[in-house]
Amino acid sequence: MSTAERVPWDSPVVRVVLLSTALAPLGVPLVAPALPAFREALSLTDAEASLLVSAYFVAGIVLSPFLGAFADRYGRRRLLVVALVVFSLTGASIALAPPYGVVVGVRVVQGTAAAGLFVATVTLVGDAFDGVQRNAVLGVNAAVLGAGAAAYPILGGALAGVSWRAPFVAYLLALPAAVVASRVLPAETRRTARPGYLSAMARVATSAGALGYYAATLLTELLLFGAILTALPFLLVREYGASPLGIGLVITAAEVVAAGAAASNGWLARRAGDAAIVRAGIATYAVGLLAVPFATSVVGVAAGAAVVGAGVGFVLPSVDAGLSARVPGDLRAGALSLRNSVTFLGRAAGPLLFAYLAADTGYEPLLTAAGVAALAAVALATVGSRLRARP
Repeated sequence: MSTAERVPWDSPVVRVVLLSTALAPLGVPLVAPALPAFREALSLTDAEASLLVSAYFVAGIVLSPFLGAFADRYGRRRLLVVALVVFSLTGASIALAPPYGVVVGVRVVQGTAAAGLFVATVTLVGDAFDGVQRNAVLGVNAAVLGAGAAAYPILGGALAGVSWRAPFVAYLLALPAAVVASRVLPAETRRTARPGYLSAMARVATSAGALGYYAATLLTELLLFGAILTALPFLLVREYGASPLGIGLVITAAEVVAAGAAASNGWLARRAGDAAIVRAGIATYAVGLLAVPFATSVVGVAAGAAVVGAGVGFVLPSVDAGLSARVPGDLRAGALSLRNSVTFLGRAAGPLLFAYLAADTGYEPLLTAAGVAALAAVALATVGSRLRARP
């Protein structure tokens, strides 16, 4: 590994970013196993209990750009500290069992804080590093996020076995992280408002390169949450009679592979540009999606899901690195906040879209169509890249 590919583990920015990112998956993976117990404790329907997940994501779609503008004006450190405190206190307050309407409102606020956490951490990396080293740090950051998403459901299930309140109390772990961030990160001066900030952001967001990265993010999150996290469990039950544990192991395998692929981003960035890595990642998960319907065993399905995980791991760090490289520092948080809006949109829409379409098509044809659509997206992106490269 070259010096450029190494992650500077002794950097205060790296340590604070990775600590904060490790807490981000507390938002949904940790509490998901507690939803049935939460439903029973508050005498809710399944739909009412599931709103804890939807409310969390919807806020980020709408409010992320405002958080990015805040970070560009008042500083990334300030946004990160505030986001960690709000994320912690709102989540922990649910353990007090407030009325259901209050819980939903609290989850909206907490989802907003989680969006701020993402914007601040990724922008801090974009500011502090450049080139291949930026890719390396963003790759490890994505790997930490994926590892948390894989491990926290197990922890959440164990805590929910003690009490439905226990997973929510775990949110208090974000308070010490806020203290560390406030003390370790350098103080920032308030920036003078950039004249025409909104129009400048609009130009950046609608440029050909940025639109490509946003489109890749939307497609990736839509297919990950629609195909792997929604359609695949139903297919495993119907075709193979898989148990909840078996389904969980398949999804965890995909998450682990995704984390490993993301961690390799610095190595990949020395050998290809961000846009090329994104296209290769989409092609990779397209192959995985196409393989799943033709599998003849749970192991075969798991192998296809793992290939999908690898593709997702290749795509997301390179999207963040590519956007960071294209955008001036005083617009970077805004550009990355739009990426977060697109991320949350894909996560919210994917399960609904796949569940709706599967009622008519079945899961195997739907997964095949998803793989074909991903390959078509790669073909279009490749043609567009070559046309833009012509003199």
